[in-house]
Amino acid sequence: MQFSLIIPVYNRPQEVDELLESLTQQTFKDFEVIVVEDGSSLTCRDVVKRYEAQLKVFYFIKPNSGPGASRNYGAEYANGDYLIILDSDCIIPPYYLTEVYMELSNNPCDAFGGPDRAHDSFTRMQKAINYGMTSFFTTGGIRGGKKQLDKFYPRSFNMGIRADVFNKLNGFSDMRFGEDIDFSIRLYKAGCKVRLFPKAWVFHKRRVDLRKFYKQVYNSGIARINLYKKYPESLKTVHLLPAVFTVGTLFLVLCSIFCIYSLIPIALYCLLILLDATISNKSFIVGLLAIPAAFTQLFGYGFGFLKAVWQRIIRGRNEFNAFEKNFYK
Repeated sequence: MQFSLIIPVYNRPQEVDELLESLTQQTFKDFEVIVVEDGSSLTCRDVVKRYEAQLKVFYFIKPNSGPGASRNYGAEYANGDYLIILDSDCIIPPYYLTEVYMELSNNPCDAFGGPDRAHDSFTRMQKAINYGMTSFFTTGGIRGGKKQLDKFYPRSFNMGIRADVFNKLNGFSDMRFGEDIDFSIRLYKAGCKVRLFPKAWVFHKRRVDLRKFYKQVYNSGIARINLYKKYPESLKTVHLLPAVFTVGTLFLVLCSIFCIYSLIPIALYCLLILLDATISNKSFIVGLLAIPAAFTQLFGYGFGFLKAVWQRIIRGRNEFNAFEKNFYK
């Protein structure tokens, strides 16, 4: 069983350096690495070259077309039985591929995914943002948590697919955001066996501040309605919760003008986040930062979701995204 690790990258050579360094530590050795430079102005060519003696690594550069198309491009050159899609801002634990191999050997499947965690080296804000994206109290555990409000859909920061299945489904669509969920939906619709590998987790950096994090989750909210327009059955109750939370919180804040006790539910939620994040991260500071991170996650997704409902469902507009010119700034 051989794995092809496909990594699209856009202007992030330092992250690729950390990712490739972590791959040199893998206990399972039968894999290749395919780095696809998606039209970057700041390339990682020299970074990749430094690892050619330690890894079976291939480097390609192409015009900018987004992560989905870049993954498809890398898949064309892959030789592995399984393709493993990783984000460039991930660090891979030494036993990751060993865990994947053991899971597939004991219970084969067509596609799989794993959860993500915060590395000890991450900043406190990165750890807080990681909490905002992975906690049951913010995302319902749908990203691979132990408790889940919906079935597991592999995501592109940590996703594996049998190469023949990937080709049969024609890879990722041209969606700019939500393309990984689009692919996971098509996996289920094709009758593929999809599993969560709970021990095959990665360290995922994500955004480094709340402003960038807001842009990301805002587009995720929009993407959910874009996906709904393609697959109406894909919209579940858990996907409505951030919008409900956003509207409900704003309503309670307005009510507090007349009755200050209206803020009690908000205060209790903040206390819940503080306690849970402090315990899970073993840091009171991260617990405090997790409060604005949680509200950023829920408000960003909620506002994006509501805007997409207005534009796509009520006004009948075509698929769209936000912050297209300054998403990475």
